[in-house]
Amino acid sequence: MSNLKEIYTKLPENLSDLPKAKSDKELEAVHYSVRHWMSSIPGSIKIGSNEHKQMVCKMFRETFNPYRPSFMNWPKLSKEETDRLKSLPIWDIAVHTEGKARLRMAAYVKELLDPEMADAIARNAWEENRHKEVLSDLVDFYGIPLASEPSYKIPKDPEWAYLVTGFSECWDSFFAFGLFAIAEKSGFFSKELIETFEPVMQEECRHILLFANWLAYHRANLSFLARIKFEAKVLAVHGFLIYERIGIVNRVDSKGKNYCEDNNFTINGVNELSNKRTTLREFFQLCLSENYRRFSGYDSRLLRPKTAPFLTELILKLLPNRLLNKPLG
Repeated sequence: MSNLKEIYTKLPENLSDLPKAKSDKELEAVHYSVRHWMSSIPGSIKIGSNEHKQMVCKMFRETFNPYRPSFMNWPKLSKEETDRLKSLPIWDIAVHTEGKARLRMAAYVKELLDPEMADAIARNAWEENRHKEVLSDLVDFYGIPLASEPSYKIPKDPEWAYLVTGFSECWDSFFAFGLFAIAEKSGFFSKELIETFEPVMQEECRHILLFANWLAYHRANLSFLARIKFEAKVLAVHGFLIYERIGIVNRVDSKGKNYCEDNNFTINGVNELSNKRTTLREFFQLCLSENYRRFSGYDSRLLRPKTAPFLTELILKLLPNRLLNKPLG
């Protein structure tokens, strides 16, 4: 475990030496560089090539955001705003998910022979650990009660665990982008809280951009027989994720206490975040537009996650209007 902890807790950059933004203009420049990146490699690139790998790994390094959890300035909220935060059934699963993600990614890094891809995914593991610190700091600051954390176990099949985490983030982030926009527009989250938490949301965009391109690169470099075996594993992962998201999952924490994790909150939590009734059509269209907005600043030659946007567009085309125009909840 110690070697894995070293991967996801060792800083990819020495953050304590990084200067804090001296002005709003400088801070805006940092935010811009995190969201906009173009490769210097000219022309088209072949997916699975060395140029493709170098492009995605360099993107992940150069769009690193130097924000520090110890410097997160959580805004003071009114009692009503704090109670709304506490009412969301997401904090347990959010903290626990980041805890599992950092370990799974770190475990997969130990399996990789390619130093460039290993470095990129190790940085991803570290950023997942930072997400966990941010969330833990948030719930502590606002007094949000959490169930005791489970013990995080090293996965027996690191590739399976990495695929589960990667595909989960692709689906969850797609809907979370829409939910975050709803919370901002409705005023459920204050402007200050939105601005403070925004770096984490954009970081999720970078994470799934890395995963989508790792997946394509990995597939392209497998032998025929290995590719068949890998695609069977991918199908099994999707089946597992569908099963996991069927409903609320009952779990037992480290102290033996039962609690529930709502794995479907990213889809059914719209009404928790807004007092305005939102239709399925409005929510799906918002998810699509936010997904496009967050990816639009990155080099268009890098692949984007396609499954969630494709199926969402298909549903918008095929589902009857009476269902699309029905308010959620």
